Amino acid sequence: MKILSYALVLFTIISCSAQTEKLSLVPKKGKAVAVFASGCFWCTEHVFEAVVGVDEAVSGYTGGNVKNPTYEYVGSNRTGHAEAVAVFYDPKVVSYKELVAVFFASQDPTTPNQQGPDKGSSYRSIAFYKNPADKKIIEDKIKELSANKVFAAPIVTEVKPVVDFYEAESYHQDYVKNNPNQPYVKGVSIPRYNKFKKTYKGKLKPKS
Repeated sequence: MKILSYALVLFTIISCSAQTEKLSLVPKKGKAVAVFASGCFWCTEHVFEAVVGVDEAVSGYTGGNVKNPTYEYVGSNRTGHAEAVAVFYDPKVVSYKELVAVFFASQDPTTPNQQGPDKGSSYRSIAFYKNPADKKIIEDKIKELSANKVFAAPIVTEVKPVVDFYEAESYHQDYVKNNPNQPYVKGVSIPRYNKFKKTYKGKLKPKS
């Protein structure tokens, strides 16, 4: 679970009884979709939605074997799922290769089952692929980053095929945008995004 001091009130108020639903990963004509997990999906969603060419990033759960999981159940680290985002984008504007670059530039992929203050298998780093070409792009990026010693420790990101993706509860969507003064957002999400923005060399949307 996210650090208690940041989110205890939120967790107490929100009911854990409602189940989630599977999200269709079939994009609109001329569009594409990619799936990534890199820690707290509030942070990950905020990063990807700032990238030019991304239409929407949907927070959700994937990588496990439990149907229709809730936020609380995923946070128990007993479902096999990770917090993730489904990134719907225009491939004429931004490539899958570039999104993979965003994925690695916006996290620390060397910490097993952890991203920043968030610990547990639900916060592990996973790059999902739809076909052999996508898989090669991910693996080539890992080789490049490792050869250039971009990170001090070995990359532990999992490379897995896309599986069922369950859209997270509605209050999680656009969380950073809708809750700019929430303690976790101010203390973790925004600093993580600002760190990414300082080093990322691709195109970001105005006022992102």
